[in-house]
Amino acid sequence: MGLCRFLFFVVVVLLFSSSSSVDACDRCPHHSKAAFFSSASALSSGACSYGSMATAFFAGHIAAAVPSIYKDGAGCGACFQVRCHNPTLCSTKGTTVMVTDLNMSNQTDLVLSSRAFRAMAKPVVGADTDLLRQGIVEYHRVPCDYGNKKMLNVRVEESSKKPYYLAIKLLYQGGQTEVVAIDIAQAGSSNWSYMTRSHGAVWVTDNVPTGPLQFRFVVTAGYDGKMLWSKKVLPANWEAGKTYDAGVQITDIAQEGCDPCDDHIWN
Repeated sequence: MGLCRFLFFVVVVLLFSSSSSVDACDRCPHHSKAAFFSSASALSSGACSYGSMATAFFAGHIAAAVPSIYKDGAGCGACFQVRCHNPTLCSTKGTTVMVTDLNMSNQTDLVLSSRAFRAMAKPVVGADTDLLRQGIVEYHRVPCDYGNKKMLNVRVEESSKKPYYLAIKLLYQGGQTEVVAIDIAQAGSSNWSYMTRSHGAVWVTDNVPTGPLQFRFVVTAGYDGKMLWSKKVLPANWEAGKTYDAGVQITDIAQEGCDPCDDHIWN
């Protein structure tokens, strides 16, 4: 479900420059128009299918992103540092947001939760309220850090129907990468089959192995890619609606070939 379905949408027009999200790498700094949600209800159902969990990520500092960042769901869970440039109102650090939704507006790259938008302000009384009406925003991709959530988690979706159909999504994915493929097999077996991205962050298969299950995650890493092997994730009695520890974490940073911004210092 994309952003276009939300009626309560407040646009805050900010600086727009030629270095938009469509012509430079994620880690490059971008300047763009921006916006924020005026209703918290918009945060509970995004295209990434995180559902009500979305508001718990980064204390509710989440965002909807344009298709070039959303990447047909591969951008779900990506983290971006966002800051504004009004010296009276804005902190130099800004805030970090996680992509949880698709923004189909061609007027803005990111639509932040109002909580995230306010977090860009200096700790001065009234600064956060003033910031909702003005500002200049700059953003770039950063590694995701979930604090005490040190391991990648696999959540079995309620739509799963054992033993014929399995739908999962990944939670607390670290690093600065994208999961581009997932393979599944019975634990200890070399008979792998692939899962497909259904929508957003959800991966599915109708060829579910029996017994405990293992996964291989193919992620963007370095200038090429990398495979992470999670040898036993789901027990034989896995259940829909439950979340399981993958026993591994993604810490890699994808190195995109964007020479024009390689030497840029975010300061």
